Amino acid sequence: MRTKGRLGVVLAVTAALLLTLPMTAFAEIPYAGYTYNNKQNSVPSINGYVYADSIDGFESTAGAFQDIQDIFIAKDDTLYIVDSANNRIIHYDKNKQLLGIIGDTEGKGQLNMPKGVFVTDDDKVYVADTKNNRIAVFDKDGEFVREFLDPKSKLLGSNFMYLPSKVIVDKNGNMFIVCDGLYRGLLQLNANGEFAGLFGANHVEFSLTKLISNLISTEEQKKQIAGEKPPEFSNLFLNEEGFIYTTTLGIRQEQIKRLSSVGKDTLNEQSSLKDKHYGDFNMRGGRMIYEAFVDLSVDRQGFITTVDQTTGKLFQYDSLGNPLFIFGGLGTQNGLFITPSSVAQTSDGVIYVADKSRNRIDRFRITPFGELVHKASVLYVDGLYEEAQEPWQEVLELNGNFDMAYFAIGKSLYKQERYKEAMTYFKTARASDEYSKAFLEYRKGYIQDHFAVLFAGVIGLYILFQLTKMLYRRRKRARRNGRFVSKAEGGEA
Repeated sequence: MRTKGRLGVVLAVTAALLLTLPMTAFAEIPYAGYTYNNKQNSVPSINGYVYADSIDGFESTAGAFQDIQDIFIAKDDTLYIVDSANNRIIHYDKNKQLLGIIGDTEGKGQLNMPKGVFVTDDDKVYVADTKNNRIAVFDKDGEFVREFLDPKSKLLGSNFMYLPSKVIVDKNGNMFIVCDGLYRGLLQLNANGEFAGLFGANHVEFSLTKLISNLISTEEQKKQIAGEKPPEFSNLFLNEEGFIYTTTLGIRQEQIKRLSSVGKDTLNEQSSLKDKHYGDFNMRGGRMIYEAFVDLSVDRQGFITTVDQTTGKLFQYDSLGNPLFIFGGLGTQNGLFITPSSVAQTSDGVIYVADKSRNRIDRFRITPFGELVHKASVLYVDGLYEEAQEPWQEVLELNGNFDMAYFAIGKSLYKQERYKEAMTYFKTARASDEYSKAFLEYRKGYIQDHFAVLFAGVIGLYILFQLTKMLYRRRKRARRNGRFVSKAEGGEA
């Protein structure tokens, strides 16, 4: 193995300190890091993120926040905060300096309980102004520009109420909106605010129990079952490539989706699991706990970070949906939350998490271990398996429980046709399908490499079998002839 650089030494020392020193020495890390292996069992892990500091409004003339519903990081890494109960959007730079306040003055631009904000590349600020039943648009200086009111379409039905809660805007000016009470997908408006369709709707999950109930139910009960509505989206995120990521409440599988331009989920279709699950694999008090993913953020390298309001935890996945880090939790210490409501991330990897009950935003920085995992993961996802092998090996030296590292190294060895070694890593990673593939290739290569010996062995066994059979026949014939001689002698007597 090649000699590790200074980074490996620093990481090893950091890991040793984190694992051996008492928790009192790290009072700022009130949560224990962990991840999941391929058997869906939680295993300890070095933390990928640690608490850095908080923003609560008191450090500026903005004053205290009330009911933070959403946060957004613009392309210049400035922060927009939906301070809902104060009916305003607050704009900060990354040094916590106040840049401006939007929507708090009387007039056409006055906001009423907004819930979402999105900023375009040309610094247009789109606000989901929920109680005003509109999308309000402001310029980079916070001046009101225009509004998009209730769209008209028969497809929305006569009972539709326009309550926009989250909004994103693509490069063509099309708006995709999460509306409270709208279960048939995201509301899509064109750049002029006209109805353009319903996008990427969720589906009612199949249930064997429901199917059986439908067979034995009364007509009234069947109508109730047939009238069951699919779950609503809770939030959405637009990445640089134009994919729309969504979160959904009230379901146990595929709570996170990545929708293509035609509304197809491209994240979960690549999973080897039939129903991909995100979040914790646990039960509480003998019953299953449903995650409440209320927001997500995707960085430029494709890492997905989502926040669960039920457990107060953040779950980070690579662009393929493989779990990397879990951190946070419920509580009042720094780094824990009461009611987390939104998550965003700057270009340098700092994660912002809003807590609407504590009326503040916590910032988390990535650890050296987290940077190492990200480096290895990016190489792996890009298909550079051999280049990823060394950083994944460093990950294992620091955390021998990291199944993703074993799996990735196994893939690298498989690509190098080192099948026997790959089998060892796949076995440790509990990757049965990949182990079987490596075993078949190893067996094929073994036969090819030892064909002469194996062929000679088969011929030898065949000759031995024939000799044994011939000797057996001779002995059998001799015994039979011996019996005939004895009988003949007895008859002569």
